Amino acid sequence: MAYDDNNIFARILRGEAPCVPVFEDAFTLAFMDVMPQADGHVLVIPKEPAATLFDLSPEGAAASIRSTRRAAIAVRDAFAAPGVFVGQFNGAAAGQTVPHCHFHVIPRFPDAKPRAHASVMEDSAKLRAFAERIIAALPPA
Repeated sequence: MAYDDNNIFARILRGEAPCVPVFEDAFTLAFMDVMPQADGHVLVIPKEPAATLFDLSPEGAAASIRSTRRAAIAVRDAFAAPGVFVGQFNGAAAGQTVPHCHFHVIPRFPDAKPRAHASVMEDSAKLRAFAERIIAALPPA
């Protein structure tokens, strides 16, 4: 999968497309998924232009997993989730829909079935409210 400089995540990183941010550091950005599989679904992306995990530098991968762990802790605590799914897809055959490496952080509950991947747009006010809860639960970087 070739890297496309005009993919939505590249546009978000350049400030050309909006997102509901959760946190950002020098290497990564975490934000709310606009088509969440569950309330509190966060995406973590490296700032490095890499289509898949295989294209990401070792430093970019290390920074991404640190940020993914931080997001997962905050999502778990903000939603009192007994489980948190962390997922990462590489290539269209694996289900990757945006050609920019990214990590899904999704709270899970025993009796709640997740919504389909990339299926229904969520209300932006609801996403902002979820982001505030997650931000309040963020552990130190």
